[in-house]
This record gives sequence, C-alpha cells and structure tokens, in this order.
Amino acid sequence: ICNLMSVFHDEVELDEFDYDEETETYTYPCPCGDLFTITLGELEDGEDVARCPSCSLLLKVLYDPKELEGGLKARVPSKAKATS
Repeated sequence: ICNLMSVFHDEVELDEFDYDEETETYTYPCPCGDLFTITLGELEDGEDVARCPSCSLLLKVLYDPKELEGGLKARVPSKAKATS
C-alpha cells in the first residue's frame, strides 16, 4: 500500500456511478472516453479510489460504508418489463 498523497481528478458520490450487477462493478465516465471503475469488493474493503484503465486520472468515491452493508446499489439500468 502506498502512503503517497493522491491528486484526484474529482470527487463523486457513489450513487452517481452506474452499477453492473453481473460484474459487481461501479463505473463513471472518464474525460478520456473510458470509464473509472471500482468493484463492490474494493468498496467493502474500504477502498475509495476509482481508477481509469486508459489514463492516469483518479476519482475519490464518496460513500458511507454502512450503506454497503444494507446492499446499496447505484443506478442500475432498469430491466423491468412494461406491463400493459
């Protein structure tokens, strides 16, 4: 673990991230065109830095660890079937 101070591109609330239930990964658009990513497991372990795999930018993820225990999920694209 590196104890160097990180410079963040931005700070973003976890509920602004998209969540993929299949991969348990939260994503947020990066200015480079790729996506910042952080997994549910990383969040549960206390991690709060989302990284972009295509550039050096970092995001500080703002969230309450207690909410993860309650099964917090960010915006999940609706897959509900329309009823008529």
